[in-house]
Amino acid sequence: MPERLSLELSVRTAETAWPDAQDVEVVERKGIGHPDTICDALAEEICCALCRHYLRRFGVILHHNVDKILLCGGAARPAFAGGEVTEPIELYLAGRATTEHGGERISVADIAVEACRGWLNVHLPALDLERHVRIIPKFRPGSSDLRSLFSRGTSVALSNDTSCGAGFAPLTPLEQVVLEVERTLNDAEIKSAHPAIGQDIKVMGVRRGSRVDLTISCAMIGRYLDGVEDYARAKTIAAQLALTAARRIAKLDVHVAVNVADDTQGGEMFLTVTGTSAEAGDDGEAGRGNRASGLITPYRPMTLEAAAGKNPVTHVGKLYNLAAIEIAVNATRSVSGVKGACCVLVSQIGRPIDDPQIADVCLALEPKALIGSFNDRIRAVVSEQLQQFPRLQAALLDGTVPVY
Repeated sequence: MPERLSLELSVRTAETAWPDAQDVEVVERKGIGHPDTICDALAEEICCALCRHYLRRFGVILHHNVDKILLCGGAARPAFAGGEVTEPIELYLAGRATTEHGGERISVADIAVEACRGWLNVHLPALDLERHVRIIPKFRPGSSDLRSLFSRGTSVALSNDTSCGAGFAPLTPLEQVVLEVERTLNDAEIKSAHPAIGQDIKVMGVRRGSRVDLTISCAMIGRYLDGVEDYARAKTIAAQLALTAARRIAKLDVHVAVNVADDTQGGEMFLTVTGTSAEAGDDGEAGRGNRASGLITPYRPMTLEAAAGKNPVTHVGKLYNLAAIEIAVNATRSVSGVKGACCVLVSQIGRPIDDPQIADVCLALEPKALIGSFNDRIRAVVSEQLQQFPRLQAALLDGTVPVY
């Protein structure tokens, strides 16, 4: 494997290459109830459900890519101590999947709908799946050339796309803060203690020097609130929880603002029936939200690929993003003198997935470290990770590797 790898290394100083060394940094995360994240989550749930079904029935994962999910928001009349959804959310499930193998039909639509209902029931419990959601599956088989390419990979899978993946490590303090704040506000124990806080939470972090401003959009569920005063208290609780979580992560001057567009005197607030703006305020689409890092990081290398929903066997749009993250993590952890790394992997359709066109690794080095001494060690890190795709595939099916 190493002799096939074309590995280019480039080095930039931390002052110009790493966002935490710059005066300004911006990081965003769309929480689990955001319409875009819902679409990513459902795409990945469908993908994993199909993989498990194919393996159980045929002993092999068959061709599929189900990363084209569209959420059309419904209509609702939220209210304190109640409210109602007047038109359902519509979920259009599109993509390519094998619907017949060896003369046997495969009920892809039924598998997909069941997977969606299971995820929605767990993660958006205020949704009534019978009245608030309509699911429309629109799957078709893939083209014959891509199905053939998928099956041609014997010992090593062949890439079914010319694409790229990007990853970086370690997370900056601001990146850690944004992740931790959203996860805290959507934590099961927090939801149990404060049920008015919905799942549709978006965190935008802006750092200027050591000052961090977190602007948080947080859906509130009307049935748990008796009026404007209750709503205001729920906002204060959300802000306090966010501030505590942020200070637990980083020693920064953190300021938190929640639902800044509210006009409580005019009766305009982020009040919902179901805990998500998908009920009336927003639509969603797979691939428009968090990258495979779990964040939206404009000061970092990113790709436009939706990792969620792509098959875990041949689609480098998923595999290379995850592998690039692991390469960056391992380079930082295991190579002495490296304090940060970014990686970009580029595939070529039909080429073995463990043999990218190029693996470009950019390092941030400790003082006095020399780039030439790192070539062999970074090459070893990249080569080892490119052999880990079977392990990565298993972890994806177990749900232990996040992709959004």
